[in-house]
Amino acid sequence: MGRLCILLCVLSIILGCKSEGEEGGSSQTKPKPNILFIAIDDLRPELGCYGSDIAISPNMDKLANQGLLFNNAFCQQAICGPSRASLMTGVRPSTSGVIHNYIRFREKLPEVNTIAQQFASKGYQTVYYGKIFHHGDEDEISWNRPQLKTDKKPVPFALPENQRIREETRKEMFAKYGDVAKYGLAMGPAFESADVPDNTYADGLNTDLAIETMKEMVKEDKPFFLALGFNKPHLNWVAPKKYWDLYDENKIKSTAQTKAPINGAAMGLHPSFELRVRSGIPKFGDLDKELSTTLKHAYLACVSYVDAQLGRMIDALADAGIRDNTIIVLWGDHGWHLGEMGIWGKATNYEIATRVPMMIWTPDIPEKNQGSTTNALVELVDIYPTLCDLAGIEVPNHVEGYSFKPLLNNPNLDWKSAVFSQFPTPALREWGAYPLRPAMRETFFGPLIEEVEARIIDQQKEKWDRELFENTLMGYAMRTERYRFIVWKDRADLKKEPLFLELYDHSVDPTETNNIAGDNPELVAELMAQFDKGWKGNLPKNKVGPKVGS
Repeated sequence: MGRLCILLCVLSIILGCKSEGEEGGSSQTKPKPNILFIAIDDLRPELGCYGSDIAISPNMDKLANQGLLFNNAFCQQAICGPSRASLMTGVRPSTSGVIHNYIRFREKLPEVNTIAQQFASKGYQTVYYGKIFHHGDEDEISWNRPQLKTDKKPVPFALPENQRIREETRKEMFAKYGDVAKYGLAMGPAFESADVPDNTYADGLNTDLAIETMKEMVKEDKPFFLALGFNKPHLNWVAPKKYWDLYDENKIKSTAQTKAPINGAAMGLHPSFELRVRSGIPKFGDLDKELSTTLKHAYLACVSYVDAQLGRMIDALADAGIRDNTIIVLWGDHGWHLGEMGIWGKATNYEIATRVPMMIWTPDIPEKNQGSTTNALVELVDIYPTLCDLAGIEVPNHVEGYSFKPLLNNPNLDWKSAVFSQFPTPALREWGAYPLRPAMRETFFGPLIEEVEARIIDQQKEKWDRELFENTLMGYAMRTERYRFIVWKDRADLKKEPLFLELYDHSVDPTETNNIAGDNPELVAELMAQFDKGWKGNLPKNKVGPKVGS
């Protein structure tokens, strides 16, 4: 009897310990990770961590050295609205139909859960500052926490002379062209260097507000999804003088690639509309070397300005004691031509416009992989399922991306066979990818449009059709490890044969100077077969559909 009592007592202690252990384990379960979601407008991989010998970007470089850098990340369309809509919804432009800046994505996808909504539905506080969706399409239902109010207002220009130029230009453009002027004909100077505090402009002020909001959220017992969208280096290139002073203009080199690709699509390059609407920029013809150098200087100053704001934000996470439980993902919405191929702007299907900087740090990234670079082909649309995967949140069925979480553990995994971008006739679209308004032909863009249209007609000959080329022609770009393959098709009838093909071999022509499609029919047929498989047919081997979280 005594032994039985002893046995029962021991068993009771064991069970009690187990119960306490289980309860203790539950109470000590690692909390859900916070998400710091950094969007940067018009940022091409012109950073130190991507090998730039001129860009000063210490904070982005530091993040890359702590996390995983993606060397082959691509947007779905090289223009703000469609790129951001696809990333935030997980739905590609080819599916949604969101192909220019004047389509509100809810018109096409009224019921879709954005990534912010998905996190909100799982108990996250979601809030944004700056540019996350395209301007005018902020989708307030995606966010469940209100922004902080401030009496301080950022300015587009700090210098009185630039404010005056902008206002006078607006008056002149509206008087001359009427309502069409509101579509970007009066933007003021292309750049500004002013000796002012960082929060004079929007990016500095939004960083102030994001930091204050983060501090408030830390006090609450909920994880957060904090999105901070930087407007620069989007035009106009305005930045405090101290960031301009980081650079010696004599050491800034303009691109040597000032010509369109040999045998390239005449409709594949635009006349630099977006830059030419700025005061002081020639409305026709090439930019001279001095102006080109100054413009690149302005772009770089904005990169450094934004980089400093990122550093402030990450330092604030550390000061708040939550850096080690916050996933940080940074992405650019598309690239930008700084004179490459003879143009200035985004809005093409080429590498310089579709390749984007992207990096991620997570609390669980293996130490051996910190500071690694992966050459795996990934897409911005993959960010949605990846963050869900990392946070243990279910991925909605509509999502057309694929989680790259496995790359954090093995950056050298065999990955996608190809990734996809698209853009509608860049040469005959306005800078927001919108079809040319008739009134636009009556502005100073008339000669530019006539010139590029003549080149298209000369190249396409009997295939020329104004309705097709201005409204329904789409360039679909497929990027494999070695090739960029661009298929120009009528999106109104995708069963029709392509009107034109472009093929660039990155093993010998990384800047895409020579279209070799006409000389390689067998290779073209092979790539066309791969292209026809679409994004689903180019996922990692033995995988079907997007990877979902648990």
